[in-house]
Amino acid sequence: MASSTLPADSFVLYKQRPARVVEPGRKKLTIHTEDGERLSVRPKDVLLLHPGPLHNMNELRKQGQGDIMAAWELLAGQTTTLQDVAELAFDEFTPAGAWTIWQMAADGLYFRAEAPEMVEVLDETSVAAIQTERAAKAAEAAAWQEFAERIRAGRHLPQDVVRLSDVEELALGAREGSHTLKALDLPETPQAAHRLLLKIGFWDENVNPYPARLGCSVEQPDFPLSDLPDEPRRELTHLAAFAIDDRGSSDPDDAISWDGERLWVHVADVAALLSPESQAETEARDRGANLYLPEGTVHMLPESMTQRLGLGLHEVSPALSFGIIIADDGSIADVEITPSWVQVTRLSYEEADGQIYDGPLQAMRGALERFSLRRRNNGAIELSFPEIKLSVNDGEIDIRPIERTASRELVREAMLLAGEAVAQYAQAHDIPIPYTVQDPPAVDDEDELKTDTLAEMYAMRRRLYPGRQVSEPGPHSGLGLECYAQVTSPLRRYHDMLVHQQLRAYLRGELLLDAETVMTRTAEARTQARHVRTAERLSISHWLMVYLRRHPDWQGEAIALEQRRTRTLLLLPELALETEIYGRNGIYPDDKAEVALTGVDLPELTATFRFV
Repeated sequence: MASSTLPADSFVLYKQRPARVVEPGRKKLTIHTEDGERLSVRPKDVLLLHPGPLHNMNELRKQGQGDIMAAWELLAGQTTTLQDVAELAFDEFTPAGAWTIWQMAADGLYFRAEAPEMVEVLDETSVAAIQTERAAKAAEAAAWQEFAERIRAGRHLPQDVVRLSDVEELALGAREGSHTLKALDLPETPQAAHRLLLKIGFWDENVNPYPARLGCSVEQPDFPLSDLPDEPRRELTHLAAFAIDDRGSSDPDDAISWDGERLWVHVADVAALLSPESQAETEARDRGANLYLPEGTVHMLPESMTQRLGLGLHEVSPALSFGIIIADDGSIADVEITPSWVQVTRLSYEEADGQIYDGPLQAMRGALERFSLRRRNNGAIELSFPEIKLSVNDGEIDIRPIERTASRELVREAMLLAGEAVAQYAQAHDIPIPYTVQDPPAVDDEDELKTDTLAEMYAMRRRLYPGRQVSEPGPHSGLGLECYAQVTSPLRRYHDMLVHQQLRAYLRGELLLDAETVMTRTAEARTQARHVRTAERLSISHWLMVYLRRHPDWQGEAIALEQRRTRTLLLLPELALETEIYGRNGIYPDDKAEVALTGVDLPELTATFRFV
């Protein structure tokens, strides 16, 4: 216990360390610690274990063997004093004996002590329980050490799955930290987790963590759908209608026709089956959009809906059709919107390119050229970067360039025309919908608006503001349109589906969602749609890195986009990949150079190259 009259050479504890009193005192006393420190402390800061004499600290190591276990057996289950235990164990009470018993009390297996006057002697049952617990901890520590050695050696065993679960969850974005990584002195980041799982072979390069990391479901939606309502539909099956898309596309939701006066854009009539309060509508809002991964498509809506409503999947398809008259100056002279029946022929872009200079496609092309010219005269910004179609089948990666062909331009212009037409129609009839607007780019002079070369297009892309959804119509600078709404992909995008629901409600004379509800739903879906787009972009990057890992000798053409002090930003057209290389190497924006791969960091989604 603490004392104000501790004698010289008494044995005390100071901050749980043994010490000897060398100069007593009521207010201050001087002690020597086992480390040889000489300290001046208050008497209440030390605990008396033995009155001494203790002439030097080495005496604490001279205690004989004694019979501590016999003392424990005699006193088991009792509370006694430090002196009684020491005397039973060693036949006398010495500073060395007091220190030995006190250390055992600190260990807590046979004895526990709050003070020298209160030593608890544990009974046999308590000791056995502690021994069992300590043995389990020792076995766990040994197992952990073996696990850590395996992991550091780049191996794992089946039983390691439990210890690696938090690492995998971190790599998939399901948790923010990892006890395992922390214990291994590794960063607690998704990239570090991914790197470790690759190193030990727990994951292979085919594992794409990004949809899960972004919170995107990879499960296909599945819920029952209602039947088509019994309602009048305009018969448009006499018009040649074409759904033009990439070869292998599985969700055709738009088609185009020409009746000699109007260009018709037919869109899958999703809103005919999805009411604004249905389960499917809520699910679509939660998903935001189709998730297009190199491994396959995760749909926003059940595949049964695509099978029922996809244009050209049956002899006759239900559609919501937009009939648009394009004036000589490229403006929209009239818009008609009607539920319809259409007979659609599906074409790939390659097939459509072969028919675009005669027949209905030629007529449509002529009308849309007027519309396109008006957009360009209104300052539409055309950016044409190399694009690729990357797909993965059974782990095999296929990369193909996407060519800008006449049929792709035809379809693009038709869809933009429909977007402007619906925006004008909604504005004219007070139908609340989400309009898409974009502010003009921030430029200081006209030269900054040039987009003739890849480097100029890259500079322009950096100046563009992102498009956004608003409740009032406004210009879309990048498209060169005074108003615009996304309307042609209701099977794939929630925004489009919401517009269709409002249009159909108006055509039926039903109650419309108010503008506040429309924008609230739009914002909810937009948040998840952003995650979807990010997951798509990162997934493509992932598979590009895997492709480069499999082709370590890759070499190809690069085009300089920008010079950044000691770095050159380059575009690799073959891969549609942007990269940086340190060093100017005498090239300038739009110059071409040959580069070679030097390394790939899959978890970081980075590849490094050198000039050849």
